[in-house]
Amino acid sequence: MIAFGPVPSRRLGRSLGVNNIPNKVCTYACVYCQIGRTLRMEIERRAFYDPELVFREVSAKVNEAIERGEEIDYITFVPDGEPTLDANLGKEIDLLRQLGIKLAILTNSSLIWRQDVREDLLKLDFVSLKVDAVSEALWRKIDRPHKSLSLGKILEGMLEFRKEFRGKLVTETMLIDNVEYDDEFERIGDFLRELKPDVVYIAIPTRPPAEPWVRPAREELINRAFQAFSRALGEDRVEYLIGYEGNAFAFTGNVEEDLLSITAVHPMREDAVKEFLRKANADWNIIEKLIRDNKLIELEYEGKKFYIRRLKSRETQ
Repeated sequence: MIAFGPVPSRRLGRSLGVNNIPNKVCTYACVYCQIGRTLRMEIERRAFYDPELVFREVSAKVNEAIERGEEIDYITFVPDGEPTLDANLGKEIDLLRQLGIKLAILTNSSLIWRQDVREDLLKLDFVSLKVDAVSEALWRKIDRPHKSLSLGKILEGMLEFRKEFRGKLVTETMLIDNVEYDDEFERIGDFLRELKPDVVYIAIPTRPPAEPWVRPAREELINRAFQAFSRALGEDRVEYLIGYEGNAFAFTGNVEEDLLSITAVHPMREDAVKEFLRKANADWNIIEKLIRDNKLIELEYEGKKFYIRRLKSRETQ
């Protein structure tokens, strides 16, 4: 499914997602990724879906949401991989403008050094850039980028983009335990001072990560980052992004399809699944069936159960 939701977003309110990249094609293999390990590392932009197909599927979801009285604050490109790998991104944005809903993207920033990528991103209302590290060793340890990518070029690309972008620009820095940050927060703060984002988010993993050793950063580390970023930009522009989004997931009537669409990019906590089933007047047998059919997997993280769609390459294993 290309379109899913709307789902509750910690940054965007009610967000209707656009999954414009098949799983799991990405420029990074982040240790904390909620979708799982990267299956194909790529950095060259190419076409994945027909822009008209993307528009039709998103339009259908918007109409379904309207009929059910569901609000949509943003249509957001938040796929199974890196959204800017899509060579048709600009065309899709132009088509989706017809729907009259604000457009957003969550990108890992890895291709923002390319002028064509920056030109596509300039068309959006809201852009979230990943800034997990500004030093080479830590960037490679946490984000595990494609070997041909240059951190220096990426950081320069962000600054070039900021000069022209007139929408809302935010950054997100994911913090994990068992990593030596040393003076990295001060370094990131210096970069953010130059970038001047509207909001700086400090995040921790809230869903099962790609690597089992990954754990959310402790309160002391989160506070260190908050203080460093606040010194650079002021407390009013630094926010935590460490809470759970809530259970207000939408459904369209096809319970299995909706569950698989959502959990392909947005793992759901057990209580959220139960609330979803209650709204759909369905029972837990659906979950058990999807698990038996090897389409859904159950994971435990930080003492809570999550449900995520199994990647296609593993569905038949």
